Amino acid sequence: MINSRDRVFCPLSDYIIEYTDRNVANEYKPVAVGRYGIRTRESIYSKELAKNYEKNKLIYKDTLTVGMGSKQVDIGILSDDVTYSVSPAYHTYRITGINCDYLRYCLRCRNSDMFARYVKRGSRQGKSIDLKRWIQYVIPVYSDMMQHEIVKRLDKAESLIALRNSELKELDELIKARFVEMFGNPVTNEKGWPTKTLEKLCNSIVDCPHSTPNYTFENTGYMCIRTSIVKENCIRWNEIEYISEEEFRRRIQRKRPEKGDIVYTREGAILGIAAIIDKDCNVALGQRSMLLSPNEHQCSSVFLSVAMNFKSFLRTALRSMSGSASPHINVGDIKSFVIIVPPIEMQNEFEAFVNQVDKSKVA
Repeated sequence: MINSRDRVFCPLSDYIIEYTDRNVANEYKPVAVGRYGIRTRESIYSKELAKNYEKNKLIYKDTLTVGMGSKQVDIGILSDDVTYSVSPAYHTYRITGINCDYLRYCLRCRNSDMFARYVKRGSRQGKSIDLKRWIQYVIPVYSDMMQHEIVKRLDKAESLIALRNSELKELDELIKARFVEMFGNPVTNEKGWPTKTLEKLCNSIVDCPHSTPNYTFENTGYMCIRTSIVKENCIRWNEIEYISEEEFRRRIQRKRPEKGDIVYTREGAILGIAAIIDKDCNVALGQRSMLLSPNEHQCSSVFLSVAMNFKSFLRTALRSMSGSASPHINVGDIKSFVIIVPPIEMQNEFEAFVNQVDKSKVA
């Protein structure tokens, strides 16, 4: 049994020592460190792989890599017996005297607190971490045996979460399969449905403000949707960020988002994803997105969101952008996009099916 009275509180400096080993022979492949830990750069920055990485820092088994993300401390702990290289902007530390996996869970748990305490704003690159203060951050430390037991339990919990996420993905595929069964492909229209432009199916289609929101750590009751929390047919409200009322008023001048409206990401790394605003709240758009307000007498929000997430929809929307270094979708292109329009009764039947599946997701 794990007893909290068996722990002691110690600064990070007791367990990590900074080092700087360079990739001088350009021998080791680069990885990125971010919200989800260490990730191979091929999956993120494939166009950069031809660059020279001699100035990169090396990371090894049982090392900690630290940087600053947009809203979290970027932390990566390498547990495998391999060697990679990371950007010289990261800070690298050897870990001693503590279970590396325990430290990883501990730092992940306290990430928000560390970010709030040690972020430095206004630096040339936007944000940085106050390392002199951060390294004195105090963490709970148990005996080696208890650390091992904690890691074992958390690993099991993560496995269950991964299994549940897999089940949720299968339910999403079920929704898409049902769509195809009822309506076919929303772009190629092999079932011969009537078609209309999205502009005629929506009461309005507006672009986001072309300015960076001024976020706040305080829960003001006024929210702002980053594209990073927009997933297929789903907004991750648990990751929402807040803005002031004044900032909110500025960002809703074109259109105040309402329940049933669709957010569509139109540029950047997260491109071509649609999700419904499924709650009544004070929310505004961040950057690199647009807002569609379907006419409920012609088009179900659920039907349209699922249709817009088809790969064929994105491919067609991007057709005019062939060869662009930075693919994006213009609001005008979306307004003129032609899509199928099955009878509203069938769309509502499909929406009822999706609602039943969504109930299974929270069961």
